[in-house]
Amino acid sequence: MWDDFGDYILSEVGADKVRIAEVGVGKFDQIANRLSENENITLIKTDILPKDATVIKDDITNPNIDLYRDTDIIYSIRPPSELQPHLVNLALEVDSQLIIKPLTNEDLNTGRVKMKLKNFRKASFYTLR
Repeated sequence: MWDDFGDYILSEVGADKVRIAEVGVGKFDQIANRLSENENITLIKTDILPKDATVIKDDITNPNIDLYRDTDIIYSIRPPSELQPHLVNLALEVDSQLIIKPLTNEDLNTGRVKMKLKNFRKASFYTLR
C-alpha cells in the first residue's frame, strides 16, 4: 500500500520539477525517503517535534507560511483529525494540491471543504486541488 501511495504522488509529479512538503512526518519517513530519490523533487519535511536534522520544526496550527510557498503538493500521513482543517487552510493559502492519508476508516475533519476520495491500486486517500 505504501508503494502505491508513493507511486500516486510520483504520477502527479511526472517529469516536472516540483516542491513537495510532508507535514507531520513523525518517525515514518518511508514515503519521504522514496520521493527524495527523485531529482525533480525538492522535498521538505516538517513536524512539531523533529526526529532529526532533516525535519524542519513547524506547528501546522500556526505554520510558517514561507516554508510552504511555491509548494506544488502538500501531503500528510495519518494526521489527527484536529489538524486536518489546518492542512486544508495551509494548502488553500499557498495554492497547493493537498493529499491526506488518514487512518483506515477514519472520517475527515475538513469542515466545509470537501476532499475527493481517491483509490490508487491498494492505497486510499483524499485529495484537494
